[in-house]
Formats: sequence, C-alpha cells, structure tokens
Amino acid sequence: MPTVNVRGVDHYYEWIRRSENAHKPVMVFVHGWGGSGKYWRSTAEAIADDFDCLLYDLRGFGRSVPENTPDLGYKMEDYADDLALLLDALNLNRVYLNAHSMGASVATFFLNRYPEKVHQAILTCNGIFEYDALAFAAFHKFGGYVVKFRYNWFLKFPFADRMFMARFLHRPIDKSDRLAFLADFLLADYAAALGTIYTSVSKEAVETMPQEFAKLTVPTLMVSGEKDIIIPAIMGRQAAALNDKIQYIELPKTAHFPMLEDKSAYLKTITEFLQVGSAVA
Repeated sequence: MPTVNVRGVDHYYEWIRRSENAHKPVMVFVHGWGGSGKYWRSTAEAIADDFDCLLYDLRGFGRSVPENTPDLGYKMEDYADDLALLLDALNLNRVYLNAHSMGASVATFFLNRYPEKVHQAILTCNGIFEYDALAFAAFHKFGGYVVKFRYNWFLKFPFADRMFMARFLHRPIDKSDRLAFLADFLLADYAAALGTIYTSVSKEAVETMPQEFAKLTVPTLMVSGEKDIIIPAIMGRQAAALNDKIQYIELPKTAHFPMLEDKSAYLKTITEFLQVGSAVA
C-alpha cells in the first residue's frame, strides 16, 4: 500500500493514470468528511486520458489512520498544510485540484496559502453557512454521538448502506460506493472525525470562509447539487457571488454526491471548465 509520511502520519495515496502520455498535468482529488479517496475513482478514471490523477486519504480518514494518530490539529488550515507537504514529498510543483464537501474547505485554504501550486480548482458541494448557536450546538452534540457509537457490525446489517447514505443522495448510486463510504466512516479515527466536525461547522468557520472565498485568485469552479440538504445549493451560490474568479454551476436532481449521482453531467461540467481554463492559459 503506497504511503507518504506527512508530519509523522503515513498518508495513503494512489495514482490513476494511463502511461501513453508521460507529460500530462496532475489532478489531485480531496475527499470530504468521513470518506476517503475511493469515491473519486470513477471521476479520476473518466479523465485519466487527459490527467494523471492523484487520490489520497486525509489524515485520520480512510487508509491514513495509524494506530496512534498524533494530534496535529484538525482545522481546515492544518489539513491544507498537510496537502502542501504531501505534494512536496511527491515532487509535484503545480497541479489541478478537485475537492468535495469538507475537503473543499481544506482546498479553499490551500488555494489562498499556496496559489502558486494550482492551475485551476473545482470545489464540489461547499459554500457559506449562516451561524445559528442553537443549531450548531445540536449538530455538534448529535455528531459526537454518531462518531462515538460506531460498530463494524453495521456493515452486516441489511440495508445499512442505504439507510446511512439516504440523507446524502437524491439519486441512487452503486452499492459498492455506498458500502465503501459506510466502511470509511466506521473506520475513521475518533479524534479526527470529531475534531473536524467542530472546526468545519463552527462560528469561526462561518466568519472565516466568506473571507477565504473572496480572496481566491485561482480560477475556480463551484459545483452544487440542486437537492443537496447537507450543504444546500444556496450556500454555493453565495460563495461564488463573492468573487469573479469563481464560476458557479448547479446540477439538477443531484444532492451531496453529484459526481456519483449523475456522472455524465458532472464530467461534462468539469471538463468544459478545464478546457476553457486551458484555452485562456
């Protein structure tokens, strides 16, 4: 299993590429909370003729969960710095970036801290939250219970994958993707899973993220799912309205995983953006 050590943690990574063209640009994919790079595979495979695609698992998630995960901080900025160190370790100087959900918050900080490292960026299912003290407190309390009471036998429970993913989806996705996401959630490091709940959905994040979106200088595509109830599309529209570097697209009849719910529409959307950017460059 290929790993690269970043701040004392072995980070899993994998390449999806075709070797015919040795000089293709690199697209790096960043997954969201509770997941891993697994759910990006179909997107990466679809664009592998044009990009060498790098999937990796964030610290504390997927296959980047050591026996004793050091507390290196769970802010989105901490994970942005992890990404910069990972790219340095793999000798990647400038890349394209495609990030989802919480991973798109990580990517936004990365774009502002290391703009010279990115040609273009795609932020999928992200945006600006409005702060509500009672709602956030309830979310954190519920999230704490969800993270604490996880058992591997859930995977053997009939239809557990369907029930777990129902809130995230508007259209059905492959069973293998549902099971993979549930397994990743169950195996995620406790401190990382809980810590990122508190940092990604917080009063500080509500105050900081609009500033981060407004500061972006890298050409960026914001993709929202019309039916997303995790991060509603209006939040993506509000983020995009802050900066003329952000192009906004809303995919109909999809929710929090548009890249899996409507693969063809998602691929068409991102490839058109990337082609326009390449033409301008």
